[in-house]
Amino acid sequence: MPFNIERMEIHDVILIKPKTFNDNRGYFLETYSFPQFSKLNIDFKVIQENQSYSKKGVIRGLHYQKEPYAQAKLVRAVKGEIYDVAVDIRKGSPTFGKYVSAYLSEENKHMLYIPRGFAHGFQVLSEDAIVIYLVDNDYAPNYEAGIRYDDKDLNINWPIKNPILSEKDLKWPYLKEIR
Repeated sequence: MPFNIERMEIHDVILIKPKTFNDNRGYFLETYSFPQFSKLNIDFKVIQENQSYSKKGVIRGLHYQKEPYAQAKLVRAVKGEIYDVAVDIRKGSPTFGKYVSAYLSEENKHMLYIPRGFAHGFQVLSEDAIVIYLVDNDYAPNYEAGIRYDDKDLNINWPIKNPILSEKDLKWPYLKEIR
């Protein structure tokens, strides 16, 4: 199996640790395999790949798409380091409004699988970072939504205070406003 997995505190979110093969040339690792993910009971078929570049302190998120365009994501940092966050926004979930987080970096090569029904965001901890997201549904701008990064009910402990955010991310509602 080319992956080791660790179920997060919210068990549907999975930290994936690819096995890395190093030699004098560098390294090789498998980052996605539908058959291997299926064996791990991760039902994830890639529809689109996205990439972002961000500077230190930037927070992107907390984003999600509404049904029928909700997206599961597989997130990894190919350059730099990020603090990655997934917030459970599934109606009726026993962990609704709770979040899990992981440090993803080019060094540890870890990936975070975030199923549909979660808001997602990350903060860049290194001087800059390139993040790749594989998603299982099309991007639909009319179904895009988000939650404020500084929502007191979520109480996310972002590592860098005074973050850099887009105007759009500053205007998202609080979780209690979208229930």
